[in-house]
Amino acid sequence: MLQSGLCSNRLIYIRPEMNMPLRVTENELHGVLIIEQQVFPDERGFFMETHNQDCCADADLNVTFLQDKHSHSKKGVLRGLHYQLNHPQGKLVFVITGEIFDVAVDIRHGSKTFGKWTGVILSADNHKQIYIPAGFAHGFCVLRDFADVIYKCTDVYHPGDDYGILWSDETIAIDWPIKNNLIISEKDAKNSTLAALADHLLSEYRLK
Repeated sequence: MLQSGLCSNRLIYIRPEMNMPLRVTENELHGVLIIEQQVFPDERGFFMETHNQDCCADADLNVTFLQDKHSHSKKGVLRGLHYQLNHPQGKLVFVITGEIFDVAVDIRHGSKTFGKWTGVILSADNHKQIYIPAGFAHGFCVLRDFADVIYKCTDVYHPGDDYGILWSDETIAIDWPIKNNLIISEKDAKNSTLAALADHLLSEYRLK
């Protein structure tokens, strides 16, 4: 039986003694992290550090990012739900302009939270980041006129290894904040439901 719904968070790491403290909150979907970097505003604008490998390692996010991607989308665009199977990607996602509703779905076969989803609003105003580990499907929809989304990925894109789950899978039941006039690619509109996917097309759950 698939389960769905938003999950609560718990604080796992904060480093206030640093000049640029990092706050990391763990989601009930094991491995999903909400990351909040400190922002330093002044009359000129603001400055922030978007990634620090040492701080992430201190927070037990021991990954190396191999590829960065930049997505520009207009309001109502929904991308997802995407994943790679043989070359799974962990993704650190944040927004530099606009606002999105970002979603992770646990598709790790054998996981206690298999089929559950979680969502977070990421914007250029709140500066939040989400880390989505390998073994999850990822998607987002754009809530403002447009959005620029940055992904830091733990593996590179491999043509032929990209898979998808239907964004409107009724069993997962993601509560997308935009209900009408969504803009979805022909490819994403043809994705299968999670229940229809064979086990060999899903990640195996490995607790780390």
